[in-house]
Amino acid sequence: MYNALINLSYLIASALFIFGLKGLTHPRTAIRGNILGAIGMLLAVVVTLIDRQIVGFEVILAGLIVGSAVGVILAVKIQMAAMPQMVALLNGFGGGASTLVAGAALIETVHVRGISNAQFSIATAASGIIGAVTFWGSLVAFAKLQEILSGRPVHFPGQLLVNGLTGLIAIVVGAWLVFTPDVMGLYWILVVISSILGILLVIPIGGADMPVAIALLNAYSGMAAAATGFVLNNNVLIITGSLVGASGIILTQIMCRAMNRSLFNVLMGAVGTGAGEGRLKEEAIYAGKVKSASPEEIAMLFDSARRVVIVPGYGMAVSQAQHAVRDLANLLESRGIEVEFAIHPVAGRMPGHMNVLLAEANIPYEKLKELDVINPTFEQTDVALVIGANDTVNPLARTDSSSPIAGMPILNVDKARSVVVIKRSLSPGFAGIPNPLFAGDNTLMLFEDGKKAILDLIAALKES
Repeated sequence: MYNALINLSYLIASALFIFGLKGLTHPRTAIRGNILGAIGMLLAVVVTLIDRQIVGFEVILAGLIVGSAVGVILAVKIQMAAMPQMVALLNGFGGGASTLVAGAALIETVHVRGISNAQFSIATAASGIIGAVTFWGSLVAFAKLQEILSGRPVHFPGQLLVNGLTGLIAIVVGAWLVFTPDVMGLYWILVVISSILGILLVIPIGGADMPVAIALLNAYSGMAAAATGFVLNNNVLIITGSLVGASGIILTQIMCRAMNRSLFNVLMGAVGTGAGEGRLKEEAIYAGKVKSASPEEIAMLFDSARRVVIVPGYGMAVSQAQHAVRDLANLLESRGIEVEFAIHPVAGRMPGHMNVLLAEANIPYEKLKELDVINPTFEQTDVALVIGANDTVNPLARTDSSSPIAGMPILNVDKARSVVVIKRSLSPGFAGIPNPLFAGDNTLMLFEDGKKAILDLIAALKES
């Protein structure tokens, strides 16, 4: 009867997680979804503490206090522009926790109590491999996003072979652990090898592919948690880990499809390597063709506009210009101008990055249009305002079959009547290629920090 009540509580918690995820699919139900998910997690934690008194409640309370303090500090200190780094770390912590919990369970179950079975051994090996890959891979992703490491892909001769051999060695050691779980230290050897594999798998991924990498690492963290659930025979951990893993894999596939690339292509870091004989040189594209404009000149364009589409990119996140963008949109709408936002699926450095920033600025979700919806309307757009976007608006994806972004769906801003691009310079995006949009006949460049440029444009509009 006791076990039945425990499992029933876990089933209710799992249902709350599923309803919570369903609620997160739309802004109107997102708050309710978060609340349902939080209630489900509270129920799962409370029931687990009641059911499994592995350590004293004093230790659990101490961990709760320390963890909460760290969480509060990070929540207050981390700016919205740095959320991709935060998400990468959270993925890593999930993988690291799974690795440590599985290791502790191995010590207690096999080396202390002398108990083992196939499910336990296989799950422990899987948790060690996936968790270590997730932890160290996420740390590399964090370092790239934080610019501690270069955002460019890192390649070396025989890289694919080295990665394959490292993965094979990890599988062999994992199988050895399954058959001889009582060998002291074998699990930690597996963790070290898997840690090396995690680093090797992420260093070839460039900054432009970080949204895909983060989605994939999120899936890894879920799979590691599910494996740990089998280690502990904890049903709610198995279910929630599976939910996270499955949703992460689905999101990864969606992101790859949005870039018209395979997951293997992303993992091999095909974008931003500097290769490609057919690449056009910057001099041939930009020489004598780039037109710089002042905020006052651009304000004159908006005076005669009836429809404006704003295209946010990573530059908006870096300059924290989202609130200024909201003020600009409100000013334009007060003058009877229709304003919409064009959102590319991989804009920014994590899935939904632009959506999160614009939501923080209280921009109505209905004004955010996906690529397939907004693209057919650019020809009827008077002004397309691009803020810090580069590869996601690069026409070479359509016109140059040798380009590393060839075939990637882009926002067709070049088809608008007028295009205004706010960037600090003509520097290329993470794909490492020039952008003909910047030299287009209908394009004006405003070279300035994103936030300052928007504020200057607002001031010019008010004076016009």
